[in-house]
Amino acid sequence: MDQTSLTAARLAVTEALAAGTSPGGLRAAQLFEHGTMELYHYAPRGTDEQTPHDQDELYIVMAGTGMLAVGETAARTERVPFQPGDTMFVPAGMPHRFEDFTDDFETWVVMYGPDGGETATGAATH
Repeated sequence: MDQTSLTAARLAVTEALAAGTSPGGLRAAQLFEHGTMELYHYAPRGTDEQTPHDQDELYIVMAGTGMLAVGETAARTERVPFQPGDTMFVPAGMPHRFEDFTDDFETWVVMYGPDGGETATGAATH
């Protein structure tokens, strides 16, 4: 990637949020995209009203604490606590939401891959 591309890819979160909410009314701003990958800044307030997404997602918590609830039914929902620096994966199509989060909660969201998500291939080797 050349310097021009790097410069074009850089965007301040405050500038993106100043542009308003996403088309779905969520407090989210798309910052960058490349191929199937999209980078967002997400900072819900009060309640998290998001719906399942077509792509796999990574959440990288910037600030705040709370719980990530992931599951197809109330009886099969797993709740995982999070704090700054945590990274959480949610597969495409899986219902999920943030709960009991602090007023300063902010997260990066990386959506990637084909609609329906990527196929699991087992453990990565390095």
